[in-house]
Amino acid sequence: MYLAYSFTSDEKKQNSYQPLILVVEDHDDSLLLISYALESIGCRFICQTDCSATVLVAKEYQPDLILLDILLPGISGIDVVRHLKQEPLTGEIPVVAVTALASKEDRERILKAGFNDYICKPYMIEDLEAVIRRLLEAKLAVHSAFEVYQD
Repeated sequence: MYLAYSFTSDEKKQNSYQPLILVVEDHDDSLLLISYALESIGCRFICQTDCSATVLVAKEYQPDLILLDILLPGISGIDVVRHLKQEPLTGEIPVVAVTALASKEDRERILKAGFNDYICKPYMIEDLEAVIRRLLEAKLAVHSAFEVYQD
């Protein structure tokens, strides 16, 4: 199951400067924290509580970034990222592992699986924002330039 903003084509054009993030997380507290961080840096987002349809959702919405929990019920986040990276429509989307797996070996295994970055739970919201800003630097810069132009 997932929650998503629905946009008409005119709304998509109007909001195209706001990066879209797909968040796959099964804990409500973590979803709340992530949604707060995304809103604070001006991103739109889709929340998905299980990863059974992550590849389909990513193909349909073409997010600019995916935040993916590793320890989810059913298929693991590592298997999901491998599927995402094999698909032509999703292979280039940056994916960040958001996980409680904190050992050096876990980090190496996760990054080797195809994740672009890694953040360990519990994390500071500033650290999450920094990872997002770094991966979406160009898209957020366009957003900032647009805001300056509007003033």
